[in-house]
Amino acid sequence: MTRSVFVTGGNRGIGLEIARAMAADGDRVAVGHRSGEPPEGLFGVRCEVTDQASVDAAFAAVAEHQGPVEVLVANAGITRDTLMLRMGDEAFDEVLDTNLKGVFRTVRAAAGGMIAGRRGRIVLVSSALGFLGSPGQTNYAATKTALLGLARSLAWEVGSRGVTVNLVAPGIIDTDMTRDLTDRRMRDVMRMTPLGRPGTAAEVAAAVRFLASDAAGYITGAVLPVGGGIGMGV
Repeated sequence: MTRSVFVTGGNRGIGLEIARAMAADGDRVAVGHRSGEPPEGLFGVRCEVTDQASVDAAFAAVAEHQGPVEVLVANAGITRDTLMLRMGDEAFDEVLDTNLKGVFRTVRAAAGGMIAGRRGRIVLVSSALGFLGSPGQTNYAATKTALLGLARSLAWEVGSRGVTVNLVAPGIIDTDMTRDLTDRRMRDVMRMTPLGRPGTAAEVAAAVRFLASDAAGYITGAVLPVGGGIGMGV
């Protein structure tokens, strides 16, 4: 069945891989981006998740182009890393507004139509390192772990209407973001990773595809780690 899919932060990295994978499955896929150009072959919409008006306009554009959103992948996120004692309010608030409140805004925009249609899939992109904690990332980790409470509470609210809400929690994935890690930090996290290697964006996309599929229709409020064993049991 062809569905209307919206991936926020879908113009690069993990989000782009998810969007391309779902399009390859035959879904109608839109990607939200706040800068740059949309990827070739995918419908792009400007979506600044810190601005409710921008979020609402993006959902309206997606609905006009391919129908109301039936699968939402909330992937947009940022980092502003520094040790907490050096972190100002602005760095904390900016990450909070994007990674947590931005997810809240996009999920709220999607959920109404899903409830009305009595079907839907919501997948939030969290972080295995967020659950473990990571030096210099108190702001980032706080937002990524908070998504679990959001997802599980929403799962109660929408479950009776056939809508599922789940998290994927990637570990160290080979993307532009992790390529900025120092060699020492990469060695440290690989020692914490039983499989001993970074993951790929395609491996994260495979987990998202599963949670968004009919095969996962009886799974909600779950965390699916995709981290080679890092953070197992979160």
